[in-house]
Amino acid sequence: MNEANPESAKAIEDAYQQLKSSAESAGYQLNPDIDFTIELIKRLLVNENRYGYSACPCRLASGVKADDLDIICPCDYRDPDLAEYDACYCGLYVSQSVVAGKKAIAPIPERRPPVAQRKNAVPLKTGISSSDRLPVWRCKVCGYLCARGEPPELCPICKAKKERFELFPL
Repeated sequence: MNEANPESAKAIEDAYQQLKSSAESAGYQLNPDIDFTIELIKRLLVNENRYGYSACPCRLASGVKADDLDIICPCDYRDPDLAEYDACYCGLYVSQSVVAGKKAIAPIPERRPPVAQRKNAVPLKTGISSSDRLPVWRCKVCGYLCARGEPPELCPICKAKKERFELFPL
């Protein structure tokens, strides 16, 4: 953040441009409703100023970074929400179908487990087991690889569409 005031016009514009560039280079789309998106960015900046990290503006952050890693934007739930609902929980990231006006954003159920369940989660002892591993997707055009629940809407390298991705055998 470049400004002392997280809600200054320059800080908001800089954050928007950085987020947009980062999203698009990774094959994601920001919500095309600019006013809505700017309000979310303002709240991200407030959370960054308050906590030192950009916690999701639509969830309650604890203020303890280690406890909130799953909700630092982009949160761990973005990809499954996009795959199932065409938008993330807060509506900042949307699918190409939403951008094109083919689908509307609808309410999205919360995926984040309750605090008690998160606190009682047992960490893996020896890394990621094969059952917990994310699938790896390969762009058939340029060979780009990414590990996530679904392939990106657009390849960040060659801009090939989602349909041009295939599961990469491990």
